[in-house]
This record gives sequence, structure tokens and C-alpha cells, in this order.
Amino acid sequence: MDLGAFSVSLTVKNLAASRSFYEKLGFTAFAGDAAQNWLILKNGDHVIGLFEGMFEKNILTFNPGWDNSAQQLATFTDIRELQRRLRAQGMEFQLEADENSTGPASFIVVDPDGNPVLVDQHV
Repeated sequence: MDLGAFSVSLTVKNLAASRSFYEKLGFTAFAGDAAQNWLILKNGDHVIGLFEGMFEKNILTFNPGWDNSAQQLATFTDIRELQRRLRAQGMEFQLEADENSTGPASFIVVDPDGNPVLVDQHV
């Protein structure tokens, strides 16, 4: 099952301080809006999102239809199909994508340890 690009979405207390920390580790911002309290940073193929005041927990994030540079892929498995496959395996959803829709959509599942997994399609 191809879930698309992977990143870790970190809940941070101070966006500027977190950005500075991760820049020292070689990450650079390539997307986001600091005025809206979120940035996406990249170091090679590694991607992290910094989100101040948006989430309670860190989130594992997958983006069907995107590569690690947030560029649209020519082919990918649509999020609604991924959701159908997971539901058929007995997966429970905290948030579901509307299966009658097209284009951007999201769903959230929670692993056995309480970690949220966001599958967030932007195309």
C-alpha cells in the first residue's frame, strides 16, 4: 500500500525556536506560513512539519499524490481507495474522507499506542 510522501508533524511551543533548532540540524523551510504558525522543513529526503498551537500530539503524516518535495505524482492511489482497503481490514477511523468526493481529502487512524496517523491528500 503506497501512502505517498512521509513526514512527521511536530506540535511545537515556539515556532521560531523550533525552526532555529532544526535549521542547525540542516533543515530548511520550503513551505508553510510562519504568520499562521506552521512551516514545512526539509533536509535531503527528510521532511518535518512544525505546527504551533494546532495539534495536541505529534502526528505521522502521509500525503498520497505527492513526492517528498510536495510535487504531484503522475500516478498514485487515491485516498478514498486507501480508506476502503483499510476499512476492509477492520481499521477504525477517527476522521474519515468522504468517499463520494474527489480531490483533496483526509483521514486519521490511531495506532495501538495512541499515536495519530494522518493521511492527507492535497491533489
